[in-house]
Amino acid sequence: MGEVSLIPVQVIWAAKESVILIDLEVAAGSTIKEVIEQSGILEQAPEIDLVRNRVGIFGKCHTFESPVAPRDRIEIYRPLTISSAKARRLRARTEPKKR
Repeated sequence: MGEVSLIPVQVIWAAKESVILIDLEVAAGSTIKEVIEQSGILEQAPEIDLVRNRVGIFGKCHTFESPVAPRDRIEIYRPLTISSAKARRLRARTEPKKR
């Protein structure tokens, strides 16, 4: 039988009040969903809802079926509470005009 090759990865969740960062080793060829489940982060942060939360690697959105590579940082994103367009309008009203 062949040996399973392990690769180092990180899983991160940035809640409003705290950040959870987990370093772990997973089998090469693991998917983002498999890594999240193996990390134990869902037990540490029960507010994570994989139906609503998007995921990515180093700031780029990916699907749960995407494979991970060595030293990838799998990020679980919180849902937006305000649209980016509305946030820009609010900033434009409160920030002084720059010339």
